[in-house]
Amino acid sequence: MIKSKIYLLSAFLIALSSCTSSKKQQEVEITSNVDRIILETDIGNDVDDALALDMLYKYLDTDKINLLGIMINKEGVYPAEFVDIMNTWYGYPKIPIGIIHNGIDCENDAINYAKAVCLMQKENGEPTFKRSLQNYDELSEAPVMYRKILAQQPDSSVTIISVGFSTNLARLLDTPADNISPLTGKELVAQKVKLLCTMGGCFDNSNPLEYNVVKDIPAAQKVFAEWPTRLVTSPFEVGIKINYPASSIDKDFQWATTHPMVEAYKSYQKMPYDRPTWDLTSVLYAVEGPSYFNISAPGHIVVTDEGATQFTSDDKGKQYYLTVDSIQADKIKKHFVELLSRQPIHFNNKEE
Repeated sequence: MIKSKIYLLSAFLIALSSCTSSKKQQEVEITSNVDRIILETDIGNDVDDALALDMLYKYLDTDKINLLGIMINKEGVYPAEFVDIMNTWYGYPKIPIGIIHNGIDCENDAINYAKAVCLMQKENGEPTFKRSLQNYDELSEAPVMYRKILAQQPDSSVTIISVGFSTNLARLLDTPADNISPLTGKELVAQKVKLLCTMGGCFDNSNPLEYNVVKDIPAAQKVFAEWPTRLVTSPFEVGIKINYPASSIDKDFQWATTHPMVEAYKSYQKMPYDRPTWDLTSVLYAVEGPSYFNISAPGHIVVTDEGATQFTSDDKGKQYYLTVDSIQADKIKKHFVELLSRQPIHFNNKEE
């Protein structure tokens, strides 16, 4: 009788183990289908970077992506501190942040909304927004962080969204083999990255010397010439057609007393103003695919010594650029407003 009970218990445990194993396997398969994203940003220059980052948290909330890291190519303490504020406020405090040293000079190019948000205080003198990190100077430089993250990912699984300068990406390509990976940076990218989606360049001559490219021309030249995987860029002429409305900033975020992205937007220029969504279009393409856009034939993009971008068609090329018509632009704007104004899933579980 005892042996019979033991047998039945063993059979039950085996069945339970099999069921649990099957469930875990399903979870692994689901996780493997989620886009693995790394954001490369000059956050603190133009406020569209803050909106683009906000989009990524909304995708995280709905399990569309896994945000592996946020790499910053604007120097200073405030860009990393602002990202830490955003990570913390949205409930994702452990997302790794990579920083830059000896980057290009861009501190006086625009009002630093990141600094403005970081310096905000409550009436009692406490910071308005919580942080999760203690010392931003101790963060790893972006190329090292890239190597650590990429080395741990499955082959051809990572999408990099670059909505700033190409400095960190160029430095990544130049990294040698080390104790993180026996592969060089270029080899590591070729093995682990499936797509680089950039905001950069111009192909209709409306703004031939686009900001993200001309701020570090040698780096942009290197990335467009040597990047080993598929590359899709959303150029100046796309984002300029899609303006995020100030009316949304004023009305659609009233569920929050204070919101770091909203405060960044309000501090960047005198309200009310509508802002082009350059960086958001790269995020949209990277996560949701080409359905919102027209995409060029394959080819090659070359950056001239003056910083202009030139496209040449080639059936064997791996580089593309996006375009939109007025109907697509309106559809995208409505999608941005709906997506960004959603209340975060972690909002009710935290203090503001």
